[in-house]
Order: sequence, then structure tokens, then C-alpha cells
Amino acid sequence: MKHFINLDDLSTQDLTGIIDTAIALKKQYKSGEINQQLKNKTLAMIFDKSSTRTRVSFETGMTQLGGHALFLSDRDIQLGRGEPVKDTAIVISSMVDAIMMRVSSHEDINTFANSGSVPVINALSDESHPCQLLADIMTYQEHKGSIQGKTVAWIGDGNNMCHTYMQAAKAFGFKLNIATPKGYEPDQVFTDNYADHISLFNQASEACNQADLVVTDVWASMGQEAEQTKRELAFKDFQVDQNLMKNANSDASFMHCLPAHRGEEVASEVIDGEQSLVWDEAENRLHAQKALLLYLLD
Repeated sequence: MKHFINLDDLSTQDLTGIIDTAIALKKQYKSGEINQQLKNKTLAMIFDKSSTRTRVSFETGMTQLGGHALFLSDRDIQLGRGEPVKDTAIVISSMVDAIMMRVSSHEDINTFANSGSVPVINALSDESHPCQLLADIMTYQEHKGSIQGKTVAWIGDGNNMCHTYMQAAKAFGFKLNIATPKGYEPDQVFTDNYADHISLFNQASEACNQADLVVTDVWASMGQEAEQTKRELAFKDFQVDQNLMKNANSDASFMHCLPAHRGEEVASEVIDGEQSLVWDEAENRLHAQKALLLYLLD
């Protein structure tokens, strides 16, 4: 059975195929053509973190493909009252065709995949965010062509998004420069596994040198609100503004997985500027995940 828990679960050929399908599905939808390939299929969506883009894109995607999506927060199911994760996985997977999880614990997603009987999709965990990378690579390909051989600058926290960009660098063949404050580097396991594809910096300007794409994320992710003041101090030299973008190539693009904190990790002049691809990037979550669902279910 196929799951999508980390980007490197799939071959480069399969990932490229999903992105090509996503671009075709986007054109198909915008032309008004109806696609019912997932008619009578049901996706369970399990959340213990709130979401805008993840819920709307998966739920709308299932509707556009003729299927149905169930929204299940930890307040709505017995998982939030202490039912073992394994037991919940067995029961839910006996009733639906696939399970999507946006949860704090990456280990819970692995337990679902190991215990259930249907494909499991990681829609965000504390370790990685592979669905966002499908949308990011799709967006870059739409606007600039293949990302192979390009240079990407990751600016900010060495978090789950950074980890997934490290996996993407290997899968799609690009160079990844990572700039973080000291003490906020990516997990050492990821650094060791993807050492041949990354370079680490503590100066944002150095990481942006000759970059084709600059990417960032919030300084304090959901669940880290108590660290906000400490992180604002640590990350104060890591804001992506126009001066920083000048270190990148003149035709470099900017991406952010959103939500953005304008005036913190990104200046409004950048996210609203001509180099920004963030709105297409957000929309493409819908089409990339439709292609992923077809890959796993069709």
C-alpha cells in the first residue's frame, strides 16, 4: 500500500508525475471540465492543529473529484479522549478510503500507516510537510520551468518545512542554502542524511547569494507561541526584505507556505511584490493534493 508521509517515500519519477498531473488537473478544472475519478470515495481528515489551507484544499479537492471529505478534530473523535492511536487507525481505516492527518506528532502518523488499512497522507507533522513541497515545486515549474540545477535559499527556522526542502533538494536536484540563527538549525539527522545537497549558513545574505528562489516561514510556529519574544530577538536579522532579495538573482522568486507574519519573517513589500509567488503557491495546494489523491487511490 502506498502512503505519503515523507517526500522521500516516493521516487523522483513518481513525484514528478504527481506534479505534472497537478498542472493538468488545474487546467482541466479552470476549463470547466468535470472530473469524477474519486466518486464514492471518502477521505478522513484528522486535525489536532487548526488550519486554513490544508482543510479547504483537501475538502475542496475531494469535492472537485466527486468524492467526500470528513473533518475530524481531536475534539470530535475518541482519539482526543485517550483512545489508543492504533485502535483509532484500525476503526477509521475500515470505513474510509484514505486518511489525511495534520497533527503534532509525526509518530502518530507512522502508527496510523502501520496499523490502518488505507493510504495515509501527512498534511503536516512536527517533522515534515511534504504536501506543501508538492505545491511549491509545482508553482516553481509553472512560472520558471524545472527547478533542477537551481539554487534555493531557506531563511529562518530549521523546522519541518526546512526538513522537507532538504528532502526536495535531493529528489528534484537543486542546491539548498539554509540560513538559520545559531541554535535553530535543522535536525541533525536531516543534516547528516542530506549533507550532499545542502549548505548551512548563519548569515541570511550569504545563503541568498545567486539564489533562484528564496523561501521562509514564521519565526514561531503553532505551539511555539510562548517562545515568541525569544525568537523575535534570535531571528531579527533573518527578515526577507528587499535588501535581502537583492542578494539573490535579479529574477529570483519568493515563496512562503503561509500564514505570514508581515513585518517579522517577511516584509510586506516582498510578499506583495512582483517576485512573490505565494498566492499561486497557496492555490496549488488544491491541485497538487488532488493529484496526490489520484496517485494513492485511483
